[in-house]
Amino acid sequence: MSRHWSEDLALEQLLASGLKLVCRNYWTRRGEIDLVMRDGNELVFVEVRQRTNTAYGRPEETVNRSKRARLRLVAGHFLQQYVEFRSQPCRFDIFAVTGNDVDNTCRWINDAF
Repeated sequence: MSRHWSEDLALEQLLASGLKLVCRNYWTRRGEIDLVMRDGNELVFVEVRQRTNTAYGRPEETVNRSKRARLRLVAGHFLQQYVEFRSQPCRFDIFAVTGNDVDNTCRWINDAF
């Protein structure tokens, strides 16, 4: 449940794009969702991934089938806890960062899975 500079960067850029923060680092025993945000009437679960370089692949490629399944379970738990969001459409985004906290490239992948 630790914060990383890449999560701060993602949050800053997503807020600048008009999204609203609902929750940060939502944690359950099954896993964690880095950011829960609103984009208009849509609830957005954001997974932030960071890699220093792409020698072993891009950061978004680390969100494999099991990670996606775990994120869905945690999102379901979130929706059980916060009934006010149950009727809203939801999506899963990936915010991928390559580089370090000074020199980086970001990719925001809407509706990633």
